[in-house]
Amino acid sequence: MNIKDIPFGTTDWEDVAPTEHSGEKGSALWHTKQFGNIRVRMVEYSPGYLADHWCSKGHILLCLEGELHTELADGRVFVLRTGMSYQVADNAESHRSFTSTGAKLFIVD
Repeated sequence: MNIKDIPFGTTDWEDVAPTEHSGEKGSALWHTKQFGNIRVRMVEYSPGYLADHWCSKGHILLCLEGELHTELADGRVFVLRTGMSYQVADNAESHRSFTSTGAKLFIVD
């Protein structure tokens, strides 16, 4: 990641209007800010959420609340609980997420 040409700033995520994204099951609310080529999001997944696609984009993701299961295309599943994170590069390993309880995440990609 090359961070450049972004002046110091703060974000009050409650002031960032959400957009709703439907999954195969459930939905996600994305509060999104774009800083050059870096996207920063606060994402809230509903209980029972299942992504409707396999993602190949790289992310750094921190679980703030709840529990998130991330399945890789090779069948491995990783569980993130509050305070845990994962990172994956662009086009490294396709993944999709699901949660039975709901989850709140902070994501940089």
